Amino acid sequence: TDAEVSTRKKTFAEVQTERLDQAERTVLIKCPSKLNEKKLLQYLSSHGNVKSHFFFENRGISALIEFSEKSSIASLQDAVGIPGASEHHVVPFKSRLFTFTLKNPVSQHMEETPLHLSPQCHIPVKDLIQKLCLADSVSSQMYILLNEYQLTEENIKLRFLACSLVRDFTRAYFPDSTVKPFGSSVNTFGKLGSDVDMFLDFRDTGKHSTKMKKGPFEMEYQMKRLPSERLATQRILSVIGDCLDNFGPGCANVQKILNARCPLVKFTHQPTGFQCDLSVSNSIAIRSSELLYIYGCLDSRVRALVFTIRCWARVHGLTNSAPGTWITNFSLTMMVMFFLQKRSPPIIPTLDQLKELADEKDKHIIGGYDCSFVSDLRKIKPTKNTETLDVLLGEFFEYFGNFDFRKNSINLRKGKEVNKPESSPLYIWNPFEQDLNISKNVNQPQLEKFIAMARESAWILQKEDKTQQMINKEPWGLAALLIPFGKSNSSRMKHRMKGIGSETIRSLLDSLKLNNVNSQQKAVGK
Repeated sequence: TDAEVSTRKKTFAEVQTERLDQAERTVLIKCPSKLNEKKLLQYLSSHGNVKSHFFFENRGISALIEFSEKSSIASLQDAVGIPGASEHHVVPFKSRLFTFTLKNPVSQHMEETPLHLSPQCHIPVKDLIQKLCLADSVSSQMYILLNEYQLTEENIKLRFLACSLVRDFTRAYFPDSTVKPFGSSVNTFGKLGSDVDMFLDFRDTGKHSTKMKKGPFEMEYQMKRLPSERLATQRILSVIGDCLDNFGPGCANVQKILNARCPLVKFTHQPTGFQCDLSVSNSIAIRSSELLYIYGCLDSRVRALVFTIRCWARVHGLTNSAPGTWITNFSLTMMVMFFLQKRSPPIIPTLDQLKELADEKDKHIIGGYDCSFVSDLRKIKPTKNTETLDVLLGEFFEYFGNFDFRKNSINLRKGKEVNKPESSPLYIWNPFEQDLNISKNVNQPQLEKFIAMARESAWILQKEDKTQQMINKEPWGLAALLIPFGKSNSSRMKHRMKGIGSETIRSLLDSLKLNNVNSQQKAVGK
Protein backbone atom coordinates (compact mmCIF):
# COMPACT_ATOMS: atom_id res chain seq x y z
CA THR A 1 0.00 0.00 0.00
CA ASP A 2 1.04 3.61 -0.53
CA ALA A 3 0.82 4.43 3.17
CA GLU A 4 3.06 1.51 4.04
CA VAL A 5 5.61 2.52 1.39
CA SER A 6 5.76 6.12 2.62
CA THR A 7 6.59 5.16 6.22
CA ARG A 8 9.42 2.77 5.36
CA LYS A 9 12.49 3.53 3.25
CA LYS A 10 11.51 3.01 -0.37
CA THR A 11 13.39 0.56 -2.54
CA PHE A 12 15.56 1.90 -5.33
CA ALA A 13 13.08 0.68 -7.97
CA GLU A 14 10.14 2.34 -6.21
CA VAL A 15 11.94 5.68 -6.07
CA GLN A 16 12.93 5.44 -9.75
CA THR A 17 9.39 4.58 -10.87
CA GLU A 18 7.85 7.35 -8.81
CA ARG A 19 10.31 9.96 -10.09
CA LEU A 20 9.94 8.92 -13.73
CA ASP A 21 6.17 9.13 -13.38
CA GLN A 22 6.46 12.56 -11.78
CA ALA A 23 8.69 13.73 -14.65
CA GLU A 24 6.07 12.69 -17.22
CA ARG A 25 3.60 15.11 -15.61
CA THR A 26 6.09 17.98 -15.63
CA VAL A 27 6.76 20.95 -17.92
CA LEU A 28 9.46 23.62 -17.94
CA ILE A 29 8.64 27.27 -18.54
CA LYS A 30 10.99 30.14 -19.35
CA CYS A 31 9.32 32.99 -17.49
CA PRO A 32 9.02 36.71 -18.20
CA SER A 33 11.52 38.80 -16.23
CA LYS A 34 8.82 40.60 -14.23
CA LEU A 35 6.63 37.85 -12.93
CA ASN A 36 3.70 37.59 -10.58
CA GLU A 37 3.84 34.05 -9.20
CA LYS A 38 0.19 33.95 -8.18
CA LYS A 39 -0.95 34.99 -11.67
CA LEU A 40 1.22 32.34 -13.31
CA LEU A 41 -0.14 29.56 -11.08
CA GLN A 42 -3.68 30.84 -11.50
CA TYR A 43 -3.34 30.61 -15.27
CA LEU A 44 -1.70 27.16 -15.19
CA SER A 45 -4.44 25.87 -12.88
CA SER A 46 -6.95 26.48 -15.66
CA HIS A 47 -5.31 23.45 -17.34
CA GLY A 48 -5.38 21.25 -14.24
CA ASN A 49 -4.19 21.01 -10.67
CA VAL A 50 -0.54 22.06 -10.14
CA LYS A 51 0.91 19.54 -7.69
CA SER A 52 4.25 21.26 -7.10
CA HIS A 53 6.43 23.96 -8.61
CA PHE A 54 9.66 25.86 -8.10
CA PHE A 55 11.67 28.61 -9.78
CA PHE A 56 15.35 28.61 -10.61
CA GLU A 57 17.88 30.84 -12.33
CA ASN A 58 19.15 29.66 -15.71
CA ARG A 59 19.87 32.52 -18.12
CA GLY A 60 16.72 34.19 -16.80
CA ILE A 61 14.03 32.72 -14.57
CA SER A 62 12.62 29.27 -15.27
CA ALA A 63 9.80 27.40 -13.55
CA LEU A 64 9.37 23.65 -13.21
CA ILE A 65 5.66 22.83 -13.01
CA GLU A 66 4.41 19.41 -11.95
CA PHE A 67 0.76 18.74 -12.72
CA SER A 68 -1.32 16.12 -10.89
CA GLU A 69 -2.57 14.68 -14.18
CA LYS A 70 -0.67 14.00 -17.38
CA SER A 71 -3.67 15.24 -19.39
CA SER A 72 -3.07 18.79 -18.14
CA ILE A 73 0.04 18.92 -20.33
CA ALA A 74 -1.94 18.16 -23.49
CA SER A 75 -4.41 20.86 -22.47
CA LEU A 76 -1.59 23.39 -22.03
CA GLN A 77 0.09 22.32 -25.29
CA ASP A 78 -3.18 22.98 -27.15
CA ALA A 79 -3.03 26.59 -25.97
CA VAL A 80 0.61 27.18 -26.93
CA GLY A 81 1.63 28.63 -30.31
CA ILE A 82 4.61 27.94 -32.56
CA PRO A 83 7.20 30.80 -32.56
CA GLY A 84 6.80 33.28 -35.45
CA ALA A 85 9.40 32.47 -38.11
CA SER A 86 10.32 36.04 -39.08
CA GLU A 87 14.11 35.84 -38.78
CA HIS A 88 14.52 32.18 -37.78
CA HIS A 89 12.96 29.10 -39.22
CA VAL A 90 11.98 26.55 -36.60
CA VAL A 91 11.92 22.78 -36.33
CA PRO A 92 8.25 22.22 -35.46
CA PHE A 93 8.80 19.81 -32.57
CA LYS A 94 6.24 20.33 -29.82
CA SER A 95 7.96 19.57 -26.53
CA ARG A 96 7.23 20.30 -22.88
CA LEU A 97 9.50 23.36 -22.93
CA PHE A 98 7.65 26.66 -23.19
CA THR A 99 8.47 30.36 -23.17
CA PHE A 100 5.94 32.69 -21.51
CA THR A 101 6.04 36.45 -22.13
CA LEU A 102 3.60 39.08 -20.87
CA LYS A 103 1.05 40.26 -23.43
CA ASN A 104 0.77 43.64 -21.80
CA PRO A 105 3.98 44.19 -19.82
CA VAL A 106 3.26 47.80 -18.79
CA SER A 107 0.03 47.21 -16.91
CA GLN A 108 1.34 44.01 -15.27
CA HIS A 109 4.70 45.53 -14.39
CA MET A 110 3.38 46.82 -11.05
CA GLU A 111 2.43 43.40 -9.73
CA GLU A 112 5.87 41.77 -9.80
CA THR A 113 6.43 39.63 -6.69
CA PRO A 114 9.80 38.51 -5.28
CA LEU A 115 10.39 34.85 -6.16
CA HIS A 116 12.13 32.21 -4.10
CA LEU A 117 14.81 30.69 -6.38
CA SER A 118 16.07 27.15 -5.74
CA PRO A 119 19.86 26.98 -5.99
CA GLN A 120 21.09 24.48 -8.59
CA CYS A 121 24.79 24.60 -7.69
CA HIS A 122 26.74 24.50 -4.42
CA ILE A 123 28.61 27.32 -2.72
CA PRO A 124 32.36 27.86 -3.41
CA VAL A 125 34.79 26.11 -1.05
CA LYS A 126 35.99 29.38 0.51
CA ASP A 127 32.40 30.21 1.55
CA LEU A 128 31.97 26.66 2.83
CA ILE A 129 35.10 27.00 4.98
CA GLN A 130 33.66 30.11 6.66
CA LYS A 131 30.43 28.25 7.46
CA LEU A 132 32.37 25.29 8.84
CA CYS A 133 34.32 27.49 11.26
CA LEU A 134 31.04 28.41 13.00
CA ALA A 135 30.13 24.78 13.79
CA ASP A 136 30.77 23.20 17.20
CA SER A 137 32.26 19.82 16.21
CA VAL A 138 33.87 18.05 13.27
CA SER A 139 30.72 15.96 13.06
CA SER A 140 28.46 19.00 12.60
CA GLN A 141 30.99 20.41 10.11
CA MET A 142 30.58 17.25 8.03
CA TYR A 143 26.78 17.50 8.09
CA ILE A 144 27.00 21.17 7.04
CA LEU A 145 29.16 20.13 4.07
CA LEU A 146 26.68 17.37 3.19
CA ASN A 147 23.75 19.80 3.30
CA GLU A 148 25.51 22.33 1.10
CA TYR A 149 26.64 19.82 -1.54
CA GLN A 150 23.96 17.13 -1.79
CA LEU A 151 21.28 17.15 -4.48
CA THR A 152 18.13 18.98 -3.46
CA GLU A 153 14.62 17.69 -4.08
CA GLU A 154 14.25 20.34 -6.81
CA ASN A 155 17.52 19.43 -8.52
CA ILE A 156 16.54 15.74 -8.59
CA LYS A 157 13.21 16.64 -10.24
CA LEU A 158 15.10 18.60 -12.87
CA ARG A 159 17.42 15.62 -13.54
CA PHE A 160 14.50 13.25 -14.09
CA LEU A 161 12.80 15.85 -16.28
CA ALA A 162 15.92 16.09 -18.49
CA CYS A 163 15.72 12.28 -18.97
CA SER A 164 12.01 12.43 -19.65
CA LEU A 165 12.48 15.12 -22.34
CA VAL A 166 15.13 12.99 -24.08
CA ARG A 167 12.77 10.02 -23.86
CA ASP A 168 10.15 12.01 -25.81
CA PHE A 169 12.67 11.83 -28.69
CA THR A 170 13.69 8.21 -28.37
CA ARG A 171 10.00 7.18 -28.40
CA ALA A 172 9.71 8.51 -31.95
CA TYR A 173 11.87 5.53 -32.99
CA PHE A 174 11.30 3.09 -30.14
CA PRO A 175 7.81 3.56 -28.66
CA ASP A 176 8.52 1.31 -25.64
CA SER A 177 11.84 2.89 -24.71
CA THR A 178 12.56 4.69 -21.44
CA VAL A 179 15.41 7.00 -20.51
CA LYS A 180 16.54 6.72 -16.90
CA PRO A 181 19.25 8.39 -14.88
CA PHE A 182 21.92 6.24 -13.21
CA GLY A 183 25.07 6.92 -11.20
CA SER A 184 25.32 9.97 -8.99
CA SER A 185 21.89 11.37 -9.93
CA VAL A 186 20.21 8.43 -8.18
CA ASN A 187 22.72 6.73 -5.84
CA THR A 188 22.34 9.35 -3.01
CA PHE A 189 25.96 10.52 -3.48
CA GLY A 190 25.32 13.08 -6.23
CA LYS A 191 26.60 16.61 -5.81
CA LEU A 192 24.91 19.77 -7.06
CA GLY A 193 26.42 20.68 -10.41
CA SER A 194 27.39 17.13 -11.38
CA ASP A 195 26.61 15.72 -14.84
CA VAL A 196 23.52 13.64 -15.55
CA ASP A 197 24.34 10.09 -16.69
CA MET A 198 21.32 8.64 -18.47
CA PHE A 199 20.70 5.44 -20.34
CA LEU A 200 18.26 4.32 -22.96
CA ASP A 201 16.41 1.19 -21.95
CA PHE A 202 14.32 -1.10 -24.16
CA ARG A 203 13.70 -3.52 -21.34
CA ASP A 204 10.12 -2.65 -20.54
CA THR A 205 9.33 -5.72 -22.59
CA GLY A 206 8.98 -8.03 -19.55
CA LYS A 207 5.21 -7.42 -19.59
CA HIS A 208 4.75 -9.64 -22.65
CA SER A 209 6.44 -12.80 -21.40
CA THR A 210 3.34 -14.28 -19.70
CA LYS A 211 1.13 -13.83 -22.78
CA MET A 212 3.71 -15.52 -25.01
CA LYS A 213 3.16 -18.89 -23.32
CA LYS A 214 -0.44 -19.12 -24.61
CA GLY A 215 -1.45 -20.37 -28.06
CA PRO A 216 0.07 -22.91 -30.44
CA PHE A 217 2.72 -20.65 -32.03
CA GLU A 218 6.17 -19.41 -31.11
CA MET A 219 5.91 -15.77 -32.18
CA GLU A 220 8.56 -13.10 -32.51
CA TYR A 221 9.12 -9.77 -34.21
CA GLN A 222 11.13 -9.55 -37.38
CA MET A 223 13.96 -7.23 -36.47
CA LYS A 224 17.07 -5.88 -38.12
CA ARG A 225 19.94 -8.24 -37.24
CA LEU A 226 23.48 -6.99 -36.68
CA PRO A 227 26.70 -8.92 -36.04
CA SER A 228 27.16 -7.55 -32.50
CA GLU A 229 25.32 -5.84 -29.67
CA ARG A 230 28.01 -3.14 -29.72
CA LEU A 231 27.24 -2.28 -33.34
CA ALA A 232 23.51 -2.07 -32.56
CA THR A 233 24.29 0.26 -29.63
CA GLN A 234 26.49 2.46 -31.82
CA ARG A 235 23.86 2.74 -34.56
CA ILE A 236 21.06 3.55 -32.14
CA LEU A 237 23.09 6.21 -30.34
CA SER A 238 24.31 7.67 -33.60
CA VAL A 239 20.75 8.24 -34.83
CA ILE A 240 19.45 9.52 -31.45
CA GLY A 241 22.49 11.83 -31.24
CA ASP A 242 21.73 13.27 -34.70
CA CYS A 243 18.11 13.62 -33.74
CA LEU A 244 18.90 15.62 -30.57
CA ASP A 245 21.41 17.69 -32.50
CA ASN A 246 19.01 18.53 -35.33
CA PHE A 247 15.65 18.71 -33.60
CA GLY A 248 16.15 18.79 -29.83
CA PRO A 249 15.12 22.16 -28.36
CA GLY A 250 17.97 23.36 -26.14
CA CYS A 251 20.29 20.42 -26.94
CA ALA A 252 23.70 21.91 -27.76
CA ASN A 253 27.31 20.73 -28.18
CA VAL A 254 26.21 17.24 -29.14
CA GLN A 255 29.22 14.90 -29.35
CA LYS A 256 28.96 11.26 -30.38
CA ILE A 257 31.67 9.18 -28.72
CA LEU A 258 30.84 5.84 -30.27
CA ASN A 259 34.22 4.11 -30.06
CA ALA A 260 34.54 4.36 -26.28
CA ARG A 261 34.43 1.15 -24.20
CA CYS A 262 30.88 2.25 -23.43
CA PRO A 263 29.60 4.21 -26.47
CA LEU A 264 27.82 7.44 -25.52
CA VAL A 265 26.41 10.77 -26.68
CA LYS A 266 27.46 13.86 -24.71
CA PHE A 267 25.38 17.03 -24.89
CA THR A 268 24.42 20.15 -22.99
CA HIS A 269 20.75 20.39 -22.10
CA GLN A 270 20.37 24.16 -21.90
CA PRO A 271 16.80 24.36 -20.51
CA THR A 272 17.80 22.46 -17.35
CA GLY A 273 21.45 23.56 -17.42
CA PHE A 274 22.85 20.00 -17.22
CA GLN A 275 25.75 18.34 -19.00
CA CYS A 276 24.33 14.96 -20.05
CA ASP A 277 25.86 11.62 -21.06
CA LEU A 278 23.48 9.26 -22.81
CA SER A 279 24.38 5.58 -23.25
CA VAL A 280 22.43 2.39 -23.90
CA SER A 281 21.29 0.32 -20.92
CA ASN A 282 24.16 -1.01 -18.84
CA SER A 283 22.68 -3.35 -16.24
CA ILE A 284 25.84 -3.56 -14.14
CA ALA A 285 26.06 0.23 -13.82
CA ILE A 286 22.46 0.20 -12.57
CA ARG A 287 23.25 -2.47 -9.99
CA SER A 288 26.18 -0.31 -8.77
CA SER A 289 23.83 2.67 -8.47
CA GLU A 290 21.40 0.61 -6.42
CA LEU A 291 24.13 -0.85 -4.20
CA LEU A 292 25.34 2.66 -3.33
CA TYR A 293 21.72 3.78 -2.81
CA ILE A 294 21.33 1.02 -0.20
CA TYR A 295 24.57 1.93 1.58
CA GLY A 296 23.62 5.63 1.52
CA CYS A 297 20.21 4.90 3.07
CA LEU A 298 21.44 2.60 5.83
CA ASP A 299 23.20 5.16 8.04
CA SER A 300 23.51 8.94 7.82
CA ARG A 301 27.25 8.77 8.56
CA VAL A 302 27.91 7.01 5.24
CA ARG A 303 26.97 9.97 3.04
CA ALA A 304 28.51 12.56 5.37
CA LEU A 305 31.86 10.75 5.24
CA VAL A 306 31.78 10.19 1.45
CA PHE A 307 30.93 13.83 0.67
CA THR A 308 33.66 15.01 3.04
CA ILE A 309 36.37 12.75 1.59
CA ARG A 310 35.42 13.68 -1.98
CA CYS A 311 35.55 17.40 -1.21
CA TRP A 312 38.89 16.94 0.58
CA ALA A 313 40.31 15.00 -2.37
CA ARG A 314 39.16 17.65 -4.84
CA VAL A 315 40.71 20.52 -2.88
CA HIS A 316 44.08 18.75 -2.80
CA GLY A 317 44.03 17.83 -6.48
CA LEU A 318 43.72 14.09 -5.77
CA THR A 319 40.66 13.86 -8.02
CA ASN A 320 40.01 15.71 -11.24
CA SER A 321 37.07 15.98 -13.60
CA ALA A 322 39.37 15.24 -16.56
CA PRO A 323 40.15 11.55 -17.10
CA GLY A 324 43.73 10.58 -16.23
CA THR A 325 45.82 8.82 -13.59
CA TRP A 326 43.87 10.39 -10.71
CA ILE A 327 41.71 8.44 -8.30
CA THR A 328 38.07 8.70 -9.45
CA ASN A 329 35.18 9.67 -7.19
CA PHE A 330 33.78 6.16 -7.66
CA SER A 331 37.03 4.60 -6.38
CA LEU A 332 37.14 7.00 -3.42
CA THR A 333 33.53 6.16 -2.57
CA MET A 334 34.36 2.45 -2.66
CA MET A 335 37.35 3.08 -0.36
CA VAL A 336 35.03 4.79 2.15
CA MET A 337 32.55 1.89 1.94
CA PHE A 338 35.35 -0.61 2.54
CA PHE A 339 36.59 1.38 5.54
CA LEU A 340 33.04 1.38 7.01
CA GLN A 341 32.77 -2.41 6.48
CA LYS A 342 36.03 -2.81 8.43
CA ARG A 343 34.93 -0.88 11.55
CA SER A 344 34.23 -2.87 14.68
CA PRO A 345 31.32 -3.46 14.73
CA PRO A 346 30.85 -2.81 10.98
CA ILE A 347 28.76 0.23 9.99
CA ILE A 348 27.60 -1.30 6.69
CA PRO A 349 27.36 -4.96 5.58
CA THR A 350 29.60 -6.55 2.95
CA LEU A 351 28.19 -7.30 -0.49
CA ASP A 352 28.27 -11.04 0.27
CA GLN A 353 26.08 -10.40 3.35
CA LEU A 354 23.63 -8.40 1.23
CA LYS A 355 23.59 -11.28 -1.25
CA GLU A 356 22.70 -13.78 1.52
CA LEU A 357 19.63 -11.65 2.33
CA ALA A 358 18.45 -11.60 -1.30
CA ASP A 359 15.25 -13.46 -2.23
CA GLU A 360 14.02 -14.72 -5.61
CA LYS A 361 13.05 -11.32 -7.01
CA ASP A 362 16.49 -9.91 -6.09
CA LYS A 363 18.32 -12.48 -8.24
CA HIS A 364 20.26 -10.82 -11.05
CA ILE A 365 22.77 -12.68 -13.19
CA ILE A 366 24.23 -10.29 -15.76
CA GLY A 367 26.69 -11.51 -18.40
CA GLY A 368 27.61 -14.46 -16.20
CA TYR A 369 28.25 -12.27 -13.13
CA ASP A 370 26.10 -12.71 -10.03
CA CYS A 371 24.80 -9.23 -9.19
CA SER A 372 22.19 -10.31 -6.63
CA PHE A 373 21.66 -8.43 -3.38
CA VAL A 374 18.69 -7.57 -1.16
CA SER A 375 16.56 -4.61 -2.27
CA ASP A 376 14.28 -4.29 0.78
CA LEU A 377 16.09 -2.12 3.32
CA ARG A 378 13.98 -3.50 6.19
CA LYS A 379 15.75 -6.85 5.93
CA ILE A 380 19.12 -5.30 6.79
CA LYS A 381 19.84 -5.12 10.52
CA PRO A 382 20.89 -1.62 11.69
CA THR A 383 24.49 -1.33 12.89
CA LYS A 384 25.40 -1.35 16.59
CA ASN A 385 28.38 0.91 15.89
CA THR A 386 28.06 4.30 17.63
CA GLU A 387 31.34 5.97 16.57
CA THR A 388 31.02 9.70 15.84
CA LEU A 389 32.00 11.21 12.51
CA ASP A 390 34.82 13.06 14.34
CA VAL A 391 36.36 9.66 15.13
CA LEU A 392 35.60 8.13 11.74
CA LEU A 393 37.18 10.95 9.74
CA GLY A 394 40.47 10.73 11.67
CA GLU A 395 40.42 6.94 11.50
CA PHE A 396 39.82 6.96 7.74
CA PHE A 397 43.00 9.00 7.16
CA GLU A 398 44.88 6.87 9.67
CA TYR A 399 43.71 3.62 8.05
CA PHE A 400 44.59 4.52 4.46
CA GLY A 401 47.69 6.49 5.45
CA ASN A 402 49.07 3.17 6.74
CA PHE A 403 47.39 0.70 4.38
CA ASP A 404 49.73 -1.82 2.73
CA PHE A 405 48.85 -0.95 -0.87
CA ARG A 406 51.89 -2.90 -2.13
CA LYS A 407 50.49 -6.20 -0.97
CA ASN A 408 46.74 -5.77 -0.45
CA SER A 409 43.68 -5.02 -2.52
CA ILE A 410 40.27 -3.75 -1.44
CA ASN A 411 37.39 -6.20 -1.78
CA LEU A 412 33.87 -5.03 -0.89
CA ARG A 413 32.29 -8.42 -1.49
CA LYS A 414 34.19 -9.87 1.43
CA GLY A 415 34.93 -6.66 3.35
CA LYS A 416 38.53 -7.89 3.69
CA GLU A 417 41.96 -6.95 2.40
CA VAL A 418 42.88 -9.60 -0.16
CA ASN A 419 46.26 -10.23 -1.83
CA LYS A 420 46.49 -8.22 -5.06
CA PRO A 421 45.79 -10.40 -8.11
CA GLU A 422 48.06 -8.16 -10.23
CA SER A 423 50.47 -5.33 -9.72
CA SER A 424 48.40 -2.14 -10.26
CA PRO A 425 49.43 0.41 -7.56
CA LEU A 426 45.82 0.61 -6.29
CA TYR A 427 43.59 -2.44 -6.67
CA ILE A 428 39.87 -2.12 -5.86
CA TRP A 429 37.77 -5.08 -7.00
CA ASN A 430 34.79 -4.18 -9.15
CA PRO A 431 31.96 -5.32 -6.86
CA PHE A 432 30.18 -7.15 -9.70
CA GLU A 433 32.61 -7.83 -12.54
CA GLN A 434 35.00 -9.67 -10.28
CA ASP A 435 37.90 -9.77 -12.72
CA LEU A 436 38.09 -5.95 -13.08
CA ASN A 437 40.01 -3.39 -11.05
CA ILE A 438 37.98 -0.16 -10.89
CA SER A 439 41.13 1.87 -10.09
CA LYS A 440 43.39 0.45 -12.80
CA ASN A 441 44.01 4.00 -14.09
CA VAL A 442 45.75 5.18 -10.88
CA ASN A 443 49.55 5.39 -11.06
CA GLN A 444 52.13 5.17 -8.26
CA PRO A 445 52.80 8.94 -7.82
CA GLN A 446 49.06 9.63 -7.51
CA LEU A 447 48.63 6.86 -4.96
CA GLU A 448 51.61 8.14 -2.96
CA LYS A 449 50.22 11.64 -3.04
CA PHE A 450 46.95 10.27 -1.64
CA ILE A 451 48.86 8.47 1.14
CA ALA A 452 50.86 11.60 1.99
CA MET A 453 47.71 13.74 2.12
CA ALA A 454 45.91 11.18 4.28
CA ARG A 455 48.85 11.10 6.74
CA GLU A 456 49.05 14.87 6.83
CA SER A 457 45.29 15.13 7.46
CA ALA A 458 45.35 12.53 10.25
CA TRP A 459 48.21 14.46 11.82
CA ILE A 460 46.39 17.81 11.61
CA LEU A 461 43.26 16.34 13.23
CA GLN A 462 45.26 14.76 16.07
CA LYS A 463 47.52 17.70 16.78
CA GLU A 464 45.07 20.52 16.72
CA ASP A 465 43.88 22.52 19.68
CA LYS A 466 40.33 23.40 18.67
CA THR A 467 39.64 25.94 21.43
CA GLN A 468 42.85 27.86 20.70
CA GLN A 469 42.11 27.92 16.97
CA MET A 470 38.56 29.11 17.55
CA ILE A 471 39.84 31.94 19.79
CA ASN A 472 42.39 32.89 17.11
CA LYS A 473 39.65 32.69 14.46
CA GLU A 474 41.76 30.11 12.58
CA PRO A 475 40.14 27.37 10.50
CA TRP A 476 39.87 24.22 12.63
CA GLY A 477 38.75 20.61 12.17
CA LEU A 478 37.41 19.89 8.70
CA ALA A 479 37.91 23.54 7.66
CA ALA A 480 41.69 23.16 8.23
CA LEU A 481 41.71 20.09 5.96
CA LEU A 482 40.01 21.93 3.08
CA ILE A 483 42.80 24.49 2.71
CA PRO A 484 45.55 23.28 0.35
CA PHE A 485 48.62 22.18 2.37
CA GLY A 486 51.01 24.61 0.79
CA LYS A 487 54.46 26.05 1.13
CA SER A 488 54.12 26.71 4.85
CA ASN A 489 53.83 22.98 5.48
CA SER A 490 56.13 21.57 2.84
CA SER A 491 58.96 20.97 5.32
CA ARG A 492 56.49 19.17 7.55
CA MET A 493 55.32 17.17 4.54
CA LYS A 494 58.86 15.89 3.91
CA HIS A 495 58.95 14.74 7.51
CA ARG A 496 55.59 12.93 7.17
CA MET A 497 56.68 11.11 4.02
CA LYS A 498 59.35 8.87 5.49
CA GLY A 499 59.14 5.49 3.86
CA ILE A 500 57.61 6.74 0.63
CA GLY A 501 59.78 6.19 -2.45
CA SER A 502 62.09 9.20 -2.77
CA GLU A 503 61.88 9.29 -6.56
CA THR A 504 58.25 10.34 -6.33
CA ILE A 505 58.76 12.87 -3.54
CA ARG A 506 60.17 15.46 -5.89
CA SER A 507 57.36 15.09 -8.42
CA LEU A 508 54.93 15.09 -5.51
CA LEU A 509 56.13 18.35 -4.00
CA ASP A 510 56.14 19.92 -7.44
CA SER A 511 52.58 18.86 -8.05
CA LEU A 512 51.63 20.18 -4.59
CA LYS A 513 52.98 23.61 -5.50
CA LEU A 514 51.14 23.45 -8.79
CA ASN A 515 47.97 22.32 -7.12
CA ASN A 516 48.17 24.99 -4.55
CA VAL A 517 47.58 27.58 -7.21
CA ASN A 518 44.65 26.03 -8.98
CA SER A 519 43.02 23.58 -6.61
CA GLN A 520 40.77 26.17 -5.08
CA GLN A 521 39.37 27.15 -8.46
CA LYS A 522 39.08 23.46 -9.30
CA ALA A 523 37.22 22.65 -6.13
CA VAL A 524 34.56 25.13 -7.16
CA GLY A 525 34.37 23.67 -10.65
CA LYS A 526 32.68 20.39 -9.85
